[in-house]
Amino acid sequence: MIRLGLVGVGKIAQDQHIPAIRGNPRFELVATASPHGSIEGIPAHADLAAMLAAPGGDAIDAVCLCTPPGVRAGLARMAIAAGRHVMLEKPPAASLSQVEALSRAARTAQISLMATWHSRETAAADAARAWLTGRQIAAVRIVWREDIRQWHPGQDWLLAAGGFGVFDPAINAFSLLTHILDGTLEVVAADLAVPANRVAPMEAKVTMLHDGQAPVTCDLSIAHPGTPQWDITIDTDAGTLRLSEGGHRLSIDDQPQTTDADGEYARLYARFAAMIDGGASEVDHRPLMLVADAMMVGHTRALPPFEF
Repeated sequence: MIRLGLVGVGKIAQDQHIPAIRGNPRFELVATASPHGSIEGIPAHADLAAMLAAPGGDAIDAVCLCTPPGVRAGLARMAIAAGRHVMLEKPPAASLSQVEALSRAARTAQISLMATWHSRETAAADAARAWLTGRQIAAVRIVWREDIRQWHPGQDWLLAAGGFGVFDPAINAFSLLTHILDGTLEVVAADLAVPANRVAPMEAKVTMLHDGQAPVTCDLSIAHPGTPQWDITIDTDAGTLRLSEGGHRLSIDDQPQTTDADGEYARLYARFAAMIDGGASEVDHRPLMLVADAMMVGHTRALPPFEF
Protein backbone atom coordinates (compact mmCIF):
# COMPACT_ATOMS: atom_id res chain seq x y z
CA MET A 1 0.00 0.00 0.00
CA ILE A 2 1.30 3.44 -1.02
CA ARG A 3 0.06 6.15 1.34
CA LEU A 4 -0.53 9.28 -0.73
CA GLY A 5 -0.84 12.97 0.07
CA LEU A 6 -2.70 15.11 -2.48
CA VAL A 7 -1.54 18.73 -2.83
CA GLY A 8 -4.18 20.90 -4.51
CA VAL A 9 -7.85 19.97 -4.38
CA GLY A 10 -9.14 21.83 -7.42
CA LYS A 11 -11.09 20.75 -10.47
CA ILE A 12 -8.55 18.32 -11.94
CA ALA A 13 -8.01 16.67 -8.56
CA GLN A 14 -11.74 16.31 -7.94
CA ASP A 15 -12.59 15.16 -11.47
CA GLN A 16 -9.67 12.82 -12.18
CA HIS A 17 -7.14 12.17 -9.44
CA ILE A 18 -9.42 11.29 -6.54
CA PRO A 19 -11.48 8.72 -8.52
CA ALA A 20 -8.27 7.18 -9.90
CA ILE A 21 -6.69 6.96 -6.43
CA ARG A 22 -9.80 5.38 -4.95
CA GLY A 23 -9.98 2.94 -7.84
CA ASN A 24 -6.42 1.66 -7.37
CA PRO A 25 -5.93 -0.78 -4.47
CA ARG A 26 -2.21 0.10 -4.29
CA PHE A 27 -2.97 3.64 -3.05
CA GLU A 28 -4.51 5.02 0.12
CA LEU A 29 -5.31 8.73 0.20
CA VAL A 30 -4.26 9.76 3.71
CA ALA A 31 -4.00 13.58 3.60
CA THR A 32 -4.62 16.67 1.50
CA ALA A 33 -3.00 20.10 1.39
CA SER A 34 -4.87 23.07 -0.04
CA PRO A 35 -5.71 26.58 1.11
CA HIS A 36 -9.14 26.36 -0.50
CA GLY A 37 -10.43 22.78 -0.63
CA SER A 38 -10.67 19.51 1.25
CA ILE A 39 -12.11 16.01 0.95
CA GLU A 40 -14.63 14.75 3.46
CA GLY A 41 -13.10 12.23 5.82
CA ILE A 42 -9.47 12.96 4.83
CA PRO A 43 -7.17 15.03 7.09
CA ALA A 44 -6.76 18.46 5.51
CA HIS A 45 -3.85 20.89 5.84
CA ALA A 46 -3.17 24.41 4.62
CA ASP A 47 -0.05 23.50 2.65
CA LEU A 48 2.50 20.76 1.97
CA ALA A 49 4.81 21.78 4.81
CA ALA A 50 1.94 21.51 7.30
CA MET A 51 0.88 18.17 5.84
CA LEU A 52 4.36 16.68 6.22
CA ALA A 53 4.81 18.10 9.72
CA ALA A 54 1.43 16.95 11.04
CA PRO A 55 1.01 13.80 13.17
CA GLY A 56 1.05 10.96 10.68
CA GLY A 57 2.89 13.04 8.09
CA ASP A 58 5.95 10.84 8.40
CA ALA A 59 3.82 7.91 7.18
CA ILE A 60 3.14 9.51 3.79
CA ASP A 61 5.03 7.63 1.07
CA ALA A 62 4.26 9.82 -1.95
CA VAL A 63 2.64 13.08 -2.94
CA CYS A 64 0.77 14.19 -6.04
CA LEU A 65 1.04 17.87 -6.94
CA CYS A 66 -2.10 19.30 -8.58
CA THR A 67 -1.22 22.96 -8.07
CA PRO A 68 -0.70 25.67 -10.70
CA PRO A 69 2.66 25.12 -12.43
CA GLY A 70 4.26 28.28 -11.07
CA VAL A 71 4.60 26.84 -7.53
CA ARG A 72 5.04 23.18 -8.46
CA ALA A 73 8.85 23.04 -8.55
CA GLY A 74 9.28 24.41 -5.03
CA LEU A 75 6.76 21.95 -3.65
CA ALA A 76 8.33 19.03 -5.51
CA ARG A 77 11.74 20.00 -4.16
CA MET A 78 10.33 20.04 -0.62
CA ALA A 79 8.74 16.61 -1.06
CA ILE A 80 11.91 15.09 -2.55
CA ALA A 81 14.00 16.51 0.30
CA ALA A 82 11.55 14.87 2.72
CA GLY A 83 12.03 11.51 0.99
CA ARG A 84 8.62 11.33 -0.69
CA HIS A 85 7.99 10.04 -4.19
CA VAL A 86 6.39 12.68 -6.41
CA MET A 87 3.78 12.72 -9.16
CA LEU A 88 3.53 16.02 -11.08
CA GLU A 89 0.43 17.14 -12.93
CA LYS A 90 1.14 18.61 -16.34
CA PRO A 91 3.07 20.72 -17.11
CA PRO A 92 5.69 19.42 -14.66
CA ALA A 93 7.02 22.89 -13.80
CA ALA A 94 7.11 26.46 -15.06
CA SER A 95 10.47 26.11 -16.81
CA LEU A 96 12.82 23.56 -18.32
CA SER A 97 15.58 24.40 -15.85
CA GLN A 98 13.22 23.61 -12.97
CA VAL A 99 12.42 20.22 -14.51
CA GLU A 100 16.12 19.44 -14.90
CA ALA A 101 16.81 20.46 -11.30
CA LEU A 102 13.97 18.26 -10.02
CA SER A 103 15.18 15.30 -12.07
CA ARG A 104 18.67 15.70 -10.65
CA ALA A 105 17.36 16.02 -7.09
CA ALA A 106 15.21 12.90 -7.46
CA ARG A 107 18.14 10.87 -8.81
CA THR A 108 20.38 12.00 -5.96
CA ALA A 109 17.72 11.19 -3.35
CA GLN A 110 16.76 7.91 -5.09
CA ILE A 111 13.17 9.09 -5.25
CA SER A 112 10.68 8.21 -7.99
CA LEU A 113 9.60 11.32 -9.92
CA MET A 114 6.81 11.09 -12.49
CA ALA A 115 5.89 13.91 -14.88
CA THR A 116 2.42 13.00 -16.11
CA TRP A 117 1.03 13.60 -19.59
CA HIS A 118 -2.51 12.32 -19.24
CA SER A 119 -3.51 12.81 -22.89
CA ARG A 120 -1.05 10.08 -23.91
CA GLU A 121 -2.89 7.53 -21.76
CA THR A 122 -5.60 6.57 -24.25
CA ALA A 123 -6.07 3.46 -26.32
CA ALA A 124 -6.47 5.66 -29.41
CA ALA A 125 -3.05 7.25 -28.80
CA ASP A 126 -1.49 3.80 -28.46
CA ALA A 127 -3.10 2.68 -31.72
CA ALA A 128 -2.04 5.88 -33.50
CA ARG A 129 1.59 5.41 -32.46
CA ALA A 130 1.54 1.80 -33.69
CA TRP A 131 0.00 2.76 -37.06
CA LEU A 132 2.42 5.64 -37.64
CA THR A 133 5.55 3.63 -36.88
CA GLY A 134 7.63 3.29 -40.05
CA ARG A 135 5.42 5.55 -42.14
CA GLN A 136 6.66 8.72 -43.84
CA ILE A 137 5.13 11.91 -42.49
CA ALA A 138 4.07 14.48 -45.11
CA ALA A 139 2.29 17.09 -42.97
CA VAL A 140 0.74 17.59 -39.53
CA ARG A 141 -2.10 19.92 -38.55
CA ILE A 142 -3.08 20.60 -34.94
CA VAL A 143 -6.27 22.46 -34.06
CA TRP A 144 -6.63 22.86 -30.28
CA ARG A 145 -9.33 25.39 -29.44
CA GLU A 146 -11.50 25.74 -26.33
CA ASP A 147 -13.20 28.30 -24.09
CA ILE A 148 -11.23 29.36 -21.02
CA ARG A 149 -14.46 30.36 -19.29
CA GLN A 150 -15.79 26.82 -19.61
CA TRP A 151 -12.64 24.82 -18.88
CA HIS A 152 -10.76 27.16 -16.53
CA PRO A 153 -13.43 29.39 -14.95
CA GLY A 154 -11.97 32.20 -12.86
CA GLN A 155 -8.42 30.78 -12.99
CA ASP A 156 -6.50 34.04 -13.31
CA TRP A 157 -3.18 32.24 -12.74
CA LEU A 158 -3.52 30.72 -16.22
CA LEU A 159 -2.94 34.12 -17.85
CA ALA A 160 -0.20 35.25 -15.45
CA ALA A 161 3.54 34.71 -15.72
CA GLY A 162 4.24 30.98 -15.42
CA GLY A 163 0.61 30.13 -16.15
CA PHE A 164 1.18 29.13 -19.81
CA GLY A 165 -2.05 30.69 -21.16
CA VAL A 166 -3.15 28.87 -24.31
CA PHE A 167 -0.26 26.44 -23.90
CA ASP A 168 -1.75 24.99 -20.71
CA PRO A 169 -4.29 23.01 -22.77
CA ALA A 170 -2.19 22.97 -25.97
CA ILE A 171 0.66 21.18 -24.21
CA ASN A 172 -1.69 18.19 -24.23
CA ALA A 173 -1.50 18.25 -28.04
CA PHE A 174 2.29 18.54 -27.88
CA SER A 175 2.45 15.61 -25.45
CA LEU A 176 0.39 13.51 -27.86
CA LEU A 177 2.50 14.54 -30.86
CA THR A 178 5.81 13.71 -29.16
CA HIS A 179 4.33 10.35 -28.12
CA ILE A 180 2.86 9.14 -31.40
CA LEU A 181 5.60 10.42 -33.75
CA ASP A 182 9.15 9.17 -33.92
CA GLY A 183 11.82 11.62 -35.06
CA THR A 184 12.44 15.25 -34.18
CA LEU A 185 10.18 18.27 -33.84
CA GLU A 186 11.61 21.78 -34.06
CA VAL A 187 9.74 25.06 -33.60
CA VAL A 188 10.55 27.57 -36.34
CA ALA A 189 7.95 30.33 -35.86
CA ALA A 190 5.10 31.43 -33.60
CA ASP A 191 2.51 34.18 -33.47
CA LEU A 192 1.35 34.85 -29.88
CA ALA A 193 -1.76 36.93 -29.12
CA VAL A 194 -1.79 38.36 -25.58
CA PRO A 195 -4.63 40.38 -23.98
CA ALA A 196 -3.58 43.92 -23.12
CA ASN A 197 -4.15 43.33 -19.39
CA ARG A 198 -2.52 39.88 -19.21
CA VAL A 199 0.91 38.29 -19.64
CA ALA A 200 0.30 34.88 -21.20
CA PRO A 201 -1.14 34.36 -24.71
CA MET A 202 -4.75 33.36 -25.29
CA GLU A 203 -4.16 32.44 -28.94
CA ALA A 204 -1.15 31.13 -30.84
CA LYS A 205 -0.15 29.97 -34.30
CA VAL A 206 2.92 27.77 -34.12
CA THR A 207 4.91 26.30 -37.01
CA MET A 208 7.26 23.35 -36.58
CA LEU A 209 9.16 20.91 -38.75
CA HIS A 210 9.13 17.15 -38.31
CA ASP A 211 12.56 15.64 -39.04
CA GLY A 212 13.53 18.94 -40.65
CA GLN A 213 11.08 18.53 -43.54
CA ALA A 214 7.37 17.91 -42.92
CA PRO A 215 5.44 21.04 -41.89
CA VAL A 216 3.56 21.01 -38.59
CA THR A 217 1.02 23.81 -38.16
CA CYS A 218 -0.73 24.53 -34.87
CA ASP A 219 -3.90 26.63 -34.45
CA LEU A 220 -4.33 27.16 -30.70
CA SER A 221 -6.89 29.19 -28.74
CA ILE A 222 -8.58 29.45 -25.35
CA ALA A 223 -10.89 32.18 -26.66
CA HIS A 224 -13.01 29.75 -28.70
CA PRO A 225 -16.70 29.77 -27.72
CA GLY A 226 -18.92 26.74 -28.09
CA THR A 227 -17.83 23.20 -28.80
CA PRO A 228 -14.10 22.64 -28.27
CA GLN A 229 -11.95 21.22 -31.05
CA TRP A 230 -8.99 19.06 -30.06
CA ASP A 231 -7.70 17.44 -33.26
CA ILE A 232 -4.38 16.23 -34.66
CA THR A 233 -4.34 15.32 -38.37
CA ILE A 234 -1.31 13.60 -39.91
CA ASP A 235 -0.85 13.03 -43.65
CA THR A 236 1.40 10.06 -44.44
CA ASP A 237 2.51 7.99 -47.42
CA ALA A 238 -0.16 5.43 -46.44
CA GLY A 239 -3.13 7.70 -45.73
CA THR A 240 -4.36 10.29 -43.26
CA LEU A 241 -4.62 9.67 -39.54
CA ARG A 242 -6.74 11.83 -37.25
CA LEU A 243 -6.79 11.86 -33.47
CA SER A 244 -9.81 13.81 -32.27
CA GLU A 245 -11.60 14.63 -29.01
CA GLY A 246 -8.28 15.21 -27.27
CA GLY A 247 -6.80 11.88 -28.27
CA HIS A 248 -9.81 9.69 -27.50
CA ARG A 249 -10.98 9.00 -31.07
CA LEU A 250 -8.92 7.63 -33.95
CA SER A 251 -9.75 7.53 -37.65
CA ILE A 252 -7.76 6.49 -40.71
CA ASP A 253 -8.82 8.07 -44.01
CA ASP A 254 -12.03 9.21 -42.26
CA GLN A 255 -12.85 5.65 -41.16
CA PRO A 256 -13.34 5.38 -37.37
CA GLN A 257 -11.11 2.82 -35.70
CA THR A 258 -12.28 0.70 -32.80
CA THR A 259 -10.08 0.96 -29.71
CA ASP A 260 -10.26 -0.26 -26.14
CA ALA A 261 -11.89 1.74 -23.36
CA ASP A 262 -9.89 4.63 -21.93
CA GLY A 263 -8.65 5.18 -18.41
CA GLU A 264 -6.12 7.99 -18.52
CA TYR A 265 -5.59 8.62 -14.82
CA ALA A 266 -6.05 4.98 -13.84
CA ARG A 267 -3.13 4.18 -16.15
CA LEU A 268 -1.04 6.99 -14.68
CA TYR A 269 -1.48 5.72 -11.13
CA ALA A 270 -0.77 2.13 -12.16
CA ARG A 271 2.52 3.31 -13.72
CA PHE A 272 3.36 5.46 -10.70
CA ALA A 273 3.01 2.43 -8.44
CA ALA A 274 5.22 0.38 -10.76
CA MET A 275 7.87 3.14 -10.77
CA ILE A 276 7.92 3.28 -6.99
CA ASP A 277 8.21 -0.52 -6.84
CA GLY A 278 11.11 -0.50 -9.29
CA GLY A 279 12.90 2.62 -8.07
CA ALA A 280 12.39 4.32 -11.45
CA SER A 281 11.43 7.79 -12.66
CA GLU A 282 9.80 9.13 -15.83
CA VAL A 283 10.31 12.77 -16.75
CA ASP A 284 9.74 13.59 -20.43
CA HIS A 285 10.44 17.29 -20.97
CA ARG A 286 9.80 17.39 -24.74
CA PRO A 287 6.27 18.88 -24.65
CA LEU A 288 7.46 21.64 -22.32
CA MET A 289 10.46 22.27 -24.59
CA LEU A 290 8.13 22.93 -27.54
CA VAL A 291 6.19 25.48 -25.46
CA ALA A 292 9.43 27.18 -24.36
CA ASP A 293 10.67 27.34 -27.94
CA ALA A 294 7.41 28.86 -29.16
CA MET A 295 7.74 31.55 -26.50
CA MET A 296 11.38 32.21 -27.50
CA VAL A 297 10.86 32.54 -31.26
CA GLY A 298 7.35 33.97 -31.15
CA HIS A 299 6.18 37.43 -32.16
CA THR A 300 3.53 38.92 -29.88
CA ARG A 301 0.52 41.00 -30.76
CA ALA A 302 -2.08 42.61 -28.54
CA LEU A 303 -5.65 41.46 -27.97
CA PRO A 304 -8.33 43.51 -26.21
CA PRO A 305 -8.29 43.25 -22.40
CA PHE A 306 -9.80 40.02 -21.05
CA GLU A 307 -11.87 39.49 -17.90
CA PHE A 308 -13.61 36.35 -16.71
